[in-house]
Amino acid sequence: MSGARARQAIRKKQHTGPTATLAPGFVQANLVVVPQADAADMRSLCARNPVPCPLLEELTAGSHRSRLAGGSDVRVDLSGYRLWRDGELVERASDAKAWWRGDLVTFLIGCSFTFESALSEAGLPPRHATCGVNVPMYRTAIPLAPAGKLRGHMIVSMRPYRAGDLERVRDLTRPFVEAHGEPVAWGYQNGLGIRDLSRPDEGDPVPFEPEEIPVFWGCGVTPQQVAIESRLPFVITHEPGHMFVTDLRHADLKRGRR
Repeated sequence: MSGARARQAIRKKQHTGPTATLAPGFVQANLVVVPQADAADMRSLCARNPVPCPLLEELTAGSHRSRLAGGSDVRVDLSGYRLWRDGELVERASDAKAWWRGDLVTFLIGCSFTFESALSEAGLPPRHATCGVNVPMYRTAIPLAPAGKLRGHMIVSMRPYRAGDLERVRDLTRPFVEAHGEPVAWGYQNGLGIRDLSRPDEGDPVPFEPEEIPVFWGCGVTPQQVAIESRLPFVITHEPGHMFVTDLRHADLKRGRR
């Protein structure tokens, strides 16, 4: 399935769930939408924290058309949206049209689903994909470089791998710098401040096989969580794991190719 067909299926409500296995080979993106008054801070947050917040595209105020996806509409081309006011979740919906305003600025943030195809092709498929669940995501104790009123901590996604495969996993994911690149930490003594891997803050827990350790990557949910923690008055995000599917190919995001 192409990126365009995936967006069409989502827009027609033919696909309503997570998108990890949808449109293999096409880049997916996280979405965070803020009023124009807060856009400069969000832009700076991404620039100062490029590992968890790799910015793929910033739309102009009021625009809902992405240049990364022909004929797209970011208000309806994701399968789940959340509306936040002053840091509180106030509404969920299958499209964001009713919430849209002329001063809203959309940020599309790189997603780790991009490097997962390289892992799968190398015989190292992520556990959540083989289990058919959403990738587990965790809040950490690692503070981000602040930007204006935006303050918060890094979110990470986790995939179990054998320690003997770690260097190969790092090599495979490192080139995808616009999709978080290589892991930020691994093992159980990792300094992230995560207390219980069986209870992710978002997504689903996954089983571990013998000799496997947790491997953590920066996560594109980070700027969403920062906007919420900073209690911005109005924020639209996507449901975690329900991404925006673009027309970019994964190879386009390898270092220096886009």
